[in-house]
Amino acid sequence: MGWLYLALLIYFIREFSARRLHYNRELLNPAQLFIASFLGLIVMGTLLLMLPRATYEGISAVDALFTATSAVCVTGLIVVDTGTYFTTLGQTVILILIQLGGLGIMTFASYFSYFFRGKSSYEHQIMLKDMTNSEKIGEVFDVLKKIVLLTFSIEAVGAVFIFLSLEEGTVQGFIDQVFFSVFHSISGFCNAGFSTLENSLYEPEFKFNYSLQLIILALFILGGIGFPILFNLYKYFAYYFKNQYAKFQHPTYSVYTPWVINLNTRIVLVTTSILLLSGTVLFYFFEYNNTLEEHSWFGKIVVSLFGAATPRTAGFNSIDTSALNFSTIMIVFILMWIGASPGSTGGGIKTSTFALTTLNFLSLARGKDRVEIFRREISDLSIRRAFAFMALSLMVIGTSIFLIASFDEEKTLLSIAFESFSAYSTVGLSLGITAELSSASKIVIIATMFIGRVSMLTILIALLRRVKYLNYKYPQEEILMN
Repeated sequence: MGWLYLALLIYFIREFSARRLHYNRELLNPAQLFIASFLGLIVMGTLLLMLPRATYEGISAVDALFTATSAVCVTGLIVVDTGTYFTTLGQTVILILIQLGGLGIMTFASYFSYFFRGKSSYEHQIMLKDMTNSEKIGEVFDVLKKIVLLTFSIEAVGAVFIFLSLEEGTVQGFIDQVFFSVFHSISGFCNAGFSTLENSLYEPEFKFNYSLQLIILALFILGGIGFPILFNLYKYFAYYFKNQYAKFQHPTYSVYTPWVINLNTRIVLVTTSILLLSGTVLFYFFEYNNTLEEHSWFGKIVVSLFGAATPRTAGFNSIDTSALNFSTIMIVFILMWIGASPGSTGGGIKTSTFALTTLNFLSLARGKDRVEIFRREISDLSIRRAFAFMALSLMVIGTSIFLIASFDEEKTLLSIAFESFSAYSTVGLSLGITAELSSASKIVIIATMFIGRVSMLTILIALLRRVKYLNYKYPQEEILMN
């Protein structure tokens, strides 16, 4: 029956992709279409998870909606245990929702539509240009193809390595081992944090399997660094090795191409490296005699690196999160809020946003009237967007904390704030209160996860009518700030 379901799914994708999507762009702009695609996927996922064969004992509508939203928004927060509550069919539905939600349903629909039809309208390409971060309209489907192929390739390689890293007796049966490897590879690369294990990687059979942790760590770092960065790095290494080969053939021959690694890649790589390094050192220092005590010296380093990387939207845990020291939890708050990089499968305000705001206040402190980095000037629009993302994120998280604290007064403020930050940044870590929340609080978390995935700015763009640029400017005035 599994092969039959797979064949039906492929046939459905082929027939659906062959249909032309008609919409009136005066009534439905790209932002609205983007939001509608996620809403549609969440509704469909909710209905599928409520099927009798998807669970062993049935599931309520709220819990099904929560699980579907968490999967589509690649969050990883759960109200029921994925491995024991859902059947193989239910877990497969969650896996498909993670894959479609991680890359975006529009990415898959557009690519397979082009793949089966072999053509696309000019208007459709314009709509997808910003979504894929393409520089030219003609590159849209080439970028889509690279995204899909790169994703499947990394996930396939990751599944093979996870399969090989499994210790004997931890997962019974060849089929179950394959499903375990594929599930965790897709969940890892998409930064979803879902696991078929009850306590994620903190299970006694897995918490000392450092090779497995390193593989999953590599997967969610690759998924969280962003496709534009991966493509730019590939372009650089291809240029580097081609140049080295040319110099080997002709020692006097060398071609220099400036700025192969663009500004966006440099900012993201530097910021990501600083966050990983500082997070690992602080985690190791604060947890050495706490959650790291049971590990060897090598294990302490691996778990510290894992603990510093997973809050940035990955969601897996190899230690007991509720046992962390207060100082460590404060670090996790910051890492969750910053999140992954733009154009990735992760959430948060993004590393580039954090970097630009930091550069901006350093520039103001030095008395400069512009923001400069790597001999380039950052545009004012980028700075404005960065502060808009930060302000809107704090508004959404603050509202979520206030509402949950009102609905569940017996919960501590620390656990509620942790839950809200985790939901908005699509992290999936929790201090253990998710399943105990009331239905009203679960709805709040659902809304927070959805807003965090599509971003509040996208929602505002979808709701507010765009003002046309007018050919006038008002006189500028300085406003007192302190």
